[in-house]
Amino acid sequence: MTRAIKYAKALNVPQLNCLVGIPPASVSREEARATIVENLKFAAAALKKEGIKLLVEPCNHFDIPGFALNRSQEELDVIRDVGSDNLFLQYDIYHMQRMEGKLAATIKRNLPSIAHIRLADNPGRNEPGTGEINYPFLFSLLDSLGYDGWIGCEYKPRGTTGAGLGWLQEIAGWKTGEQWHNWRRHTQWQQSDLSAWASWARTWRAI
Repeated sequence: MTRAIKYAKALNVPQLNCLVGIPPASVSREEARATIVENLKFAAAALKKEGIKLLVEPCNHFDIPGFALNRSQEELDVIRDVGSDNLFLQYDIYHMQRMEGKLAATIKRNLPSIAHIRLADNPGRNEPGTGEINYPFLFSLLDSLGYDGWIGCEYKPRGTTGAGLGWLQEIAGWKTGEQWHNWRRHTQWQQSDLSAWASWARTWRAI
């Protein structure tokens, strides 16, 4: 925790995601959950002193078998039991589409508890527009709800990285050079040479 805070402050990061991981086979689900709650109480309090939000992300059990938290309601129940005003849900659209669907209703109902959103399409975990998720509708919904947080783009480009950014115009409606320039200026991205895994962070609203 000390090292995480040090790095976050050095990079001016306002919030951190805590992945709860995969409990050992010898640990019961009840014991694992109790441990998660206690650890999150400690982490949320420690980060609050530093002005940093703590996020927790449920992940689907198809890609990550055995992951301790798989559904949004499971995470919200943990947040309730932790009882901290510094613990929030990181809502990954791809993971939740695989686990539960009802994306729009879940986002609308729980937006006050959501501090960060991630996206990828399904199936394939590729860029928006390659699968079944109606991203134009979800983006409009987020605008109508007044969501002004970050959206992290965590997907595998179906082709090249450059081609994989075409959805910004096709779906998000970014058509002007100024919008593209601002996105490039305000966005940090990295790509693994081995996995071609692209991770971008951006705001939904044109800056």
